[in-house]
Amino acid sequence: TALRAQLDAKLFGQHLAKDVVLKAVMGFSNNPSPKKPLTLSLHGWAGTGKNFLSQILAEHVHPAGLRSKYVHLFLATLHFPHQDLLKLYKEQLQNWIRGNVSACPHSVFIFDEMDKMHPGLIDAIKPFLDYYEEVDKVSYRKAIFIFLSNAGGDLINKAALDFWTSGKRREEIQLKDLEPMLSVGVFNNKNSGLWHSSLIDRNLIDYFVPFLPLEHKHVKMCVRAEMIARGYAVNEKIVQAVADEMTYFPKEQKIYSDKGCKTVQAKLDIHED
Repeated sequence: TALRAQLDAKLFGQHLAKDVVLKAVMGFSNNPSPKKPLTLSLHGWAGTGKNFLSQILAEHVHPAGLRSKYVHLFLATLHFPHQDLLKLYKEQLQNWIRGNVSACPHSVFIFDEMDKMHPGLIDAIKPFLDYYEEVDKVSYRKAIFIFLSNAGGDLINKAALDFWTSGKRREEIQLKDLEPMLSVGVFNNKNSGLWHSSLIDRNLIDYFVPFLPLEHKHVKMCVRAEMIARGYAVNEKIVQAVADEMTYFPKEQKIYSDKGCKTVQAKLDIHED
């Protein structure tokens, strides 16, 4: 219930992601002996809430969230920058995960910028995600792995726009409308970090979670939430002004914010005076 309340209060316009993640996490938490670690792959354009959701999820498992020594965040461009060191990165990654899960079975690993990760690198962790009782005397079954990626964002945006064009509400979009297309699209996308990955081949990713592009009304929700977080009274004029400053696509209809809520904080700073 705490997780649900937090997602309701802080994650806007993402009925699918909220629903899928709640079900996945509740099922996983309530299972005394899961057969494999929980593995989620979050997809969508920047600013739609992928990072946000992974942080809320981490805090649900370890209250200190990203500050907890049991929550580990990897950034592809920071931790794995050089293509020619792939072999070394694979060893380091395996050792790092092995060491941390030995210390805490409920470790959470977040891989951001998957679309910038060298193809093949993520396959190094395949043994830990598989249906093994133990790997070298360590059980990984209670750990959680989360991948964040912009890959597949175009497919999701197109599907959302198709729904809008045909007069359907975005809340009618279901996981089955997007997930099959997403897993195939990511598997065949050279810049997804999961290109021809054995993680997809072996069905080791439990859910591909689509993040929909955000509409004008969702951007306004983000602005209000940011004002409240800063301890301000909500001023609807400023909310409207910040939302109007965003750029929207497609060019004609201007329905979706092309940066989601990413620049809301910076834009609000300008209006503070």
